[in-house]
Amino acid sequence: MALSKNSNSSNKKKVSYISVPSQIINSLSSSSLQSLLVSPKKSSRSTNRFSFSYRNPRIWFFTLFLFSLFGMLKLGFNVDPISLPFSRYPCSTNQPLSFDGEQRAESHLGLVQESNSSSGYSNSSAVIQLDGGKNETSLAEGDFWKQPDGLGFKPCLGFTSQYRKDSNSILKNRWKYLLVVVSGGMNQQRNQIVDAVVIARILGASLVVPVLQVNVIWGDESEFADIFDLEHFKNVLADDVHIVSSLPSTHVMTRPVEEKRTPLHASPQWIRAHYLKRINRERVLLLRGLDSRLSKDLPSDLQKLRCKVAFQALRFSPRILELGNKLASRMRNQGQYLSLHLRMEKDVWVRTGCLPGLTPEYDEIVNSERERHPELLTGRSNMTYHQRKLAGLCPLTALEVTRLLKALEAPKDARIYWAGGEPLGGKEVLEPLTKEFPQFYNKHDLALPGELEPFAKKASVMAAIDYIVCENSDVFIPSHGGNMGHALQGQRAYAGHKKYITPNKRQMLPYFMNSSLPESDFNRIVKDLHRESLGQPELRMSKAGKDVTKHPVPECMCSDRQQQQQR
Repeated sequence: MALSKNSNSSNKKKVSYISVPSQIINSLSSSSLQSLLVSPKKSSRSTNRFSFSYRNPRIWFFTLFLFSLFGMLKLGFNVDPISLPFSRYPCSTNQPLSFDGEQRAESHLGLVQESNSSSGYSNSSAVIQLDGGKNETSLAEGDFWKQPDGLGFKPCLGFTSQYRKDSNSILKNRWKYLLVVVSGGMNQQRNQIVDAVVIARILGASLVVPVLQVNVIWGDESEFADIFDLEHFKNVLADDVHIVSSLPSTHVMTRPVEEKRTPLHASPQWIRAHYLKRINRERVLLLRGLDSRLSKDLPSDLQKLRCKVAFQALRFSPRILELGNKLASRMRNQGQYLSLHLRMEKDVWVRTGCLPGLTPEYDEIVNSERERHPELLTGRSNMTYHQRKLAGLCPLTALEVTRLLKALEAPKDARIYWAGGEPLGGKEVLEPLTKEFPQFYNKHDLALPGELEPFAKKASVMAAIDYIVCENSDVFIPSHGGNMGHALQGQRAYAGHKKYITPNKRQMLPYFMNSSLPESDFNRIVKDLHRESLGQPELRMSKAGKDVTKHPVPECMCSDRQQQQQR
């Protein structure tokens, strides 16, 4: 089908385009394309020698017959007048797909995939530009860097008049205090700090700056102000909760009542029923282990408060921000970049109940560690490794991440920042990625000598630096779920739905395991599986029990476009 582009000026010549299947393009030589697509220019002068041919009917019909015969040969056998000998079946391919009348493709798995004519696969057609005899063939430009449609959603944290009215009495109350001790890695600590602020609001108590428990695994002794901007934290929440750096002198000698039995997903009603009398009587309440203790389904004002803490109040300390932004700028210097959060550390394989799949020796290391510390296994202990893998509960390996990126048409020259700790087996296990995508960096590759030295033994600070570089990337992909992936999903949504690709592990893993599936089929299937997993707005209301800091729509974000449609 021929298309034409209208020129902006009458002086410009028209440029035409024709779409041709890529198999045909690949089978033709440049001279064939010239003969097919470029009409020869008419001579400005005619010779008397051939003038009789325009008047002799026999010569005329004979000439038409020759041209017709040549055209039939050209279409039927792809005769190339320049590059003989020719292939009799130039369009024959080894593609393992068969199409029926409804344009469905059947793969080697026996699965039927609906054909989508508007899919935009770059390998389905080629575009030929006809520009004064100059021919160019190029695959349609990929859309890997294209951002999802945010549907006009923007942050909106409008609290109700009742919430603002209650704030007056809550902020004046300076006689009861909430102490919290948060544990885990940096991103897990962030989640617990968010919940601590909300619980303080529910109890009408002042919040003492949370204490960061020394991390057992990494030995990190960082305090709140080492990681987060404390003054900014206090200022942003000044209208919501009274925050102090330490207990006032009037309460220093008070023995806090400690509570360790907060159930999972406790509601505000449960918090008030079990803690309000205690804190009113003892004046100081100490809570530990807040991870997932507060319900994810809260009243609207409390949901907005969670977003306010996560996306506005919890800003990293100035020196961390400065270094993180420097590294992000170095990635940005040469254009767009992708960030990967690779979860391939030893403790991740142990905790998930999965195996790295490197060698039997490494599998034995993981199994032995799990036998010595069965408490490290996070849930579903009755499942085998194979069952966990098929259920999508295991991190993607370097090879699986590589195949995913290629299927999603990530450019081979894409600059990639990878976040995460040292993989089990060392950086050698990353070779599938570095071989296909050689521009592969982490914070150690980007930092100048001495820049990371002050934080060498500060795992939480290192995680914060990774977070900043990933937050600034054009595309983010986690190889596994986890706290950092969830936090960045919400952060990128709140920033305008920057592209975030959620690997659809459960559905695509059977295709990873099918070694007989051609790569072209695999790529097409995997890309199709991720069309709705690119960071588009997702309504949290349809996901009961999901964290609003992961899905901020609609409690913390509203859309002008949506409001106009409702009018």
